[in-house]
Amino acid sequence: MYNQTETTFDVYALITERIIELLKKGTIPWRQPWTEAGLPKNLISKRPYRGINVMLLNSMGFEHNLFLTWKQIQSLNASVKRGEKGTIVIFQKMVDAKKDGVATGRKKSLLRYYKVFNVAQCTNIPKAYLPQAQEKHNEPLWECERIIENMEDCPMIQHIDDKAYYVPSMDYINMPSLSRFENSEAYYCILFHELVHSTGHKKRIGRKEIYDNPEFGSEPYSIEELVAEMGACYLKSCTGLPIERLENNAAYIQNWLGVFEGDNRFVIQAASRAQRAVEYNFDKYIYVLEAEQAA
Repeated sequence: MYNQTETTFDVYALITERIIELLKKGTIPWRQPWTEAGLPKNLISKRPYRGINVMLLNSMGFEHNLFLTWKQIQSLNASVKRGEKGTIVIFQKMVDAKKDGVATGRKKSLLRYYKVFNVAQCTNIPKAYLPQAQEKHNEPLWECERIIENMEDCPMIQHIDDKAYYVPSMDYINMPSLSRFENSEAYYCILFHELVHSTGHKKRIGRKEIYDNPEFGSEPYSIEELVAEMGACYLKSCTGLPIERLENNAAYIQNWLGVFEGDNRFVIQAASRAQRAVEYNFDKYIYVLEAEQAA
C-alpha cells in the first residue's frame, strides 16, 4: 500500500459532506438509469390504471409497468413464474341497492379487487406484445475501464440479465448492457456500486454484510447498500465523473437510511468502510492516476 495523500482524503470528505448536505435538504426519487417503466397499464387493452392503483403498481418497481390478469395470461398461452404473486388492483362496481331483500331502485358502489401480474413475472408472452429495448450508442469510458482493469482480483462481469447485482457465492457481477443506459456515465456509476459490493467478499476485505447474506431490508443489508453507494461516489470522483450531480446517489442513500430512522451518523460509518474498500481494492489505479496528475 502507498501512503494516501492529503488531497485524496479531502475528496472523500468533500463527497461525504456533499451527500449529507443533500440528505438534509431532501432528495429526489431515485430510479434505475436503464429503466423506463412508464405509467402502469394493461398489456392487452393498453388502458392505463387510475387512482390508487397507479401508486400500488408503481411501488412494485418493475422495469416495465405492463400488467395482465390471469385470464389474459391464459389467453396468450403464457404462464406465471413459480413463486410469483399477483398485485391487487382495486375498482368500484355499481350494483342495485336493496333493503330487506327488495330492490330500492337506487345504485350503490361496492369496492372490488382482482389481481394482476407484471410481464416480468410471466413466461412465454409473445414478443409482439412486449416493448422493445431502447438501445443507445454508448461508448466505453477509458478512465472507468481502467478502474476495472486495475482492481486486484476483479470479479467476473457479465451482461445476461437486465438487472444489476452482485452474487457473492459465485463472485460475479451482472449488468444490463451498456447500450441500455441513458448514457455511458450512468452505466459505470451502477457498475461501481456493484464493484464496491464485491470488495466485501471474504477473499478481499471480508465484510460480514456480504458473506452472511443478510435479509433484504435488514440493518446489515442496509448498511452494505450505504457502503456500496458511498464507494461508488468515491470511484466516480477518481475517474472524473461529475461528483456535483449527487442527487440520485443521495436519494438512494436516503432510502436505506430509513431503516436507521434517517440517522446521518450511519452515512459516516458507511463512508469509513467505503473509503477502506476503495483504498484497498483500487489502490493500484489511484496510485497511477495520482502519478499521472503529478507529472
